[in-house]
Amino acid sequence: MSKKKKSLAIIGGGSAAIMLASEIDTKKFDVTIYERNQALGRKFLVAGKGGFNLTHSTPIDEMKKKYVASPPILNSLNSFSNEDFIKWLKKEGIDTFVGSSKRIFPVKPTKPIQVLQAFTDRIKENNINVKFSHVWKGFNDSALIFETRDGSVEHNPDIVVFALGGASWKKTGSEGEWLSYFEEKGVKTVPFQASNCGVAITWKEKFAKSNEGQPLKSISVSCGDLSKKGDVIITRLGLEGSAVYALSPAIREEIKNEGEATIFIDLKPTTKTEAILRKLESPKKKNSWSVHLIWQLKLSKPMFELVKRSCTKDEFLDPNFIAKHIKQIPLQVTGFDEIDKAISTVGGIDLDEIDSNFELKNLPNHYVIGEMLNWDAPTGGYLLQGCMSMGNMLSNNL
Repeated sequence: MSKKKKSLAIIGGGSAAIMLASEIDTKKFDVTIYERNQALGRKFLVAGKGGFNLTHSTPIDEMKKKYVASPPILNSLNSFSNEDFIKWLKKEGIDTFVGSSKRIFPVKPTKPIQVLQAFTDRIKENNINVKFSHVWKGFNDSALIFETRDGSVEHNPDIVVFALGGASWKKTGSEGEWLSYFEEKGVKTVPFQASNCGVAITWKEKFAKSNEGQPLKSISVSCGDLSKKGDVIITRLGLEGSAVYALSPAIREEIKNEGEATIFIDLKPTTKTEAILRKLESPKKKNSWSVHLIWQLKLSKPMFELVKRSCTKDEFLDPNFIAKHIKQIPLQVTGFDEIDKAISTVGGIDLDEIDSNFELKNLPNHYVIGEMLNWDAPTGGYLLQGCMSMGNMLSNNL
């Protein structure tokens, strides 16, 4: 006589959930996905519109250093590494290549929807039931409450895996309203905060008006022990772009401790201070100091204005000061852009609440994976890889 399968509910249909559902052993479990939207992978598709990098090519031991996370998450990266993910995609007919930034992309003309289709095909092959328009609304004792088009319903599965996402990009369904449901069950949570998003800097009005939307290219930005080369865009709010997104953990910690954070802009990260000074001390001919500065250092208009408006007149006319200043322009960050514009969030379920296999210590047979846990990683494939790794590891350990 065959053993009766246990019922397993996956709450949410994002990246961690679709990997779990693709790999779970349905000989052991009768699996149902409960998704609030009318389709799986909404945020997966929205993220793909901005340059669809799936993971990063950095060796996994180096890659792990980019994560602010606890052992369960880091262990999942060992269990299902970036190389494993690339092989998984290959097996599903998705070829990839390494871009100039060392990010991994699907080979053109493959589109995000086609990659998502590889997951949904696996989910169908797994005979997994998917219930759309099911919004989780908490617990009734041990039962799960869902709001549907036909009213409120309850389900009481043997095992529950929560993969509800964070609190950014609400249009995809990531609203983060579920924190209180876990708190009522004695599970410690952390308020959501924005990560990988623009930062707020109080510009002088004239500078903001003339440079809004302009890029600062091939620079380096640092905060605390973190630094990142890349490009940023000057906005009315402050700055946005990959070079500041990567500093989110350091900026957030400094704001928490000091009330604001200081970031430093290096406009010429490949040129040493001494070399800059030599160029500045070369003959000006008939050029003004400003023209000399622009020509010798090949400064764009926003770069030049940032230099000029971040120091006094006497400092601006001093070659020794400017040579050092260009390598380390301090800017005060007062906060982040609004959370719904963030690429990702930190906060959610406190990492001390889960065991080594993502099971909630206070709620046996209830697991949590993906962005709803309190961890952080930069853009560039790290976030997606983390979610895929968690989903895959749990599929093997249930």
